[in-house]
Amino acid sequence: MSIPLENLRRDLRTRLESDKHMSGAWAIVPLLPIIGGIAATIILFAVIASIPRTTTPTNSTITTIGPLIVALFGALILSYLTYFIVLVLVSVLVFKLVSRRNTHFNRQILLYEDAVSMARELAAKKGIDISILLNNMDRSVKETRLEQMEKNATLYAIIGPFGWFYAGYFLMKDFFKHERREDLFINDMLRTFNALGVPMNFPYRNPPIPERSFALYFVLTLITGSIFGVYWVYVLVTDPNNHFQQQMLMEDTIMAQLSAALSPAPIPAPPPI
Repeated sequence: MSIPLENLRRDLRTRLESDKHMSGAWAIVPLLPIIGGIAATIILFAVIASIPRTTTPTNSTITTIGPLIVALFGALILSYLTYFIVLVLVSVLVFKLVSRRNTHFNRQILLYEDAVSMARELAAKKGIDISILLNNMDRSVKETRLEQMEKNATLYAIIGPFGWFYAGYFLMKDFFKHERREDLFINDMLRTFNALGVPMNFPYRNPPIPERSFALYFVLTLITGSIFGVYWVYVLVTDPNNHFQQQMLMEDTIMAQLSAALSPAPIPAPPPI
C-alpha cells in the first residue's frame, strides 16, 4: 500500500470537519440593530399614545408621567438587549469564519505535501527524473505555508468592531489569494504527473472567487447604516462555501486518477494446460 496515497485519503476524509458550509441566514445579523431600533421606537410611541390624560378645571391636559418613564425605560432596555445580542452573534460569526479559514488552509497544506510525496514515490518507482518539477511543487508548498499563516479566531471574535472589520478584510483577501495560489499549485502538479505518465483532467472553477474591494464594502456599509453589511456577510459566508464545493470535486478527481495509476496490475490468469 502507498503511504502517500493513504495520507491523501485521510486528507479528503478530514474535509467534513474542516470545510464546513455555513448558512446564508447569517447575513441578517447586520440588520438586527435596525430591527431592534425600529421595535423600540414603535413600542415607545405605542405606550405614549396609550397614556391616559386628565383635564383640569382650567381645560388644560395633564399627561401622567409614570407610564412615560416606564416606556422610556423599556425602550432603553430593549435597545441594550438588542445591542448585546448583536455583539454575541457577531462574535460567534467572526469566530466561525476565521476558524474554518484556518482549518481549511491547514488541511490544504497537508494535501499539497502529500501530493508532493505521491509524485516523489511514483517518480522513484518509474525511475523518472522530475527534480525540477518536484522543486516547483515544493516551492509552492513553502510559499503557501508562509502566506497562509493561522489567525487567532478567538482574538478576532472578542476584540470588537475594529477587529471584526479587519477580519472581514483578510477573509476576503485570503480566500482570493488562496484560490489563485491553489491554481498555480494544481498547474505544477498537472505538469509533474503528466511527466510521470499520469494525465489528469480537472473541472474548471465556476465561478472563481472574485477580487473584492474592502474599501468599497466598508464605505457602503457605513453609508447605508449597515444595510450593505447584509451582502458583505453573505459574501463572506458563500464565497468559501462555493470554494469548498468545487474543491471537493477537484480532490475527488485527484484521488480517483491517482488511485487508478497506483493500483497494482492484475495478475494474469495462468495459461490453460
